[in-house]
Amino acid sequence: MGLVMEKSVIRQINDQAELEKLYLELVDRFEKHRIEIVNGRIVVREVATIAHADVVYQLMSQLMPFSMEKGWRVYPEARIFPQAQADRYEPDLIVVPANRRLWDPSHVYANATLLVAEVVSPSSVHDDHMVKPRNCALAGVPLYLVIDTFASRFRLLSRPGPEGYADEVTESLGKPLELPAPWNLTIDTAKLIEG
Repeated sequence: MGLVMEKSVIRQINDQAELEKLYLELVDRFEKHRIEIVNGRIVVREVATIAHADVVYQLMSQLMPFSMEKGWRVYPEARIFPQAQADRYEPDLIVVPANRRLWDPSHVYANATLLVAEVVSPSSVHDDHMVKPRNCALAGVPLYLVIDTFASRFRLLSRPGPEGYADEVTESLGKPLELPAPWNLTIDTAKLIEG
């Protein structure tokens, strides 16, 4: 008997040990899917489209030269562990220092990242815009970037704290995206949506 995968499969589990066990089983079983724990829910997301992958690639190509100069690492689809929550996220892209702190061989501590970026897909709109930013702020992620090609905009959240991110810049895709210190880098968001 097979498991039917729709755009997003969500299951609520109350026991933390059972949640962790199921998460690890699904990660092993569905290697080509994005498996996350989001607010205590196991979420299995569809494989990214080529258009989605192009946005990630264009962002990564702009971040890579600067990151390499600094000795930082850019990882597409690496997993992060927010600590305070039981959640496990697999953002589209993270940037970490060379001496990144690992929670386990598969997860970087969220507060050890320099940037977490999500490219919104149809099944991730609420989580990428609402749930993950709140939890990433609590976990101490310094910069959280959401690229939403469906709404033709980007959001850059910074200065994390217990109440969420203190600063937010929201602009239309095509406008320059200024990453603050220690970046001091401008991202050309028009390149993110070029075909």
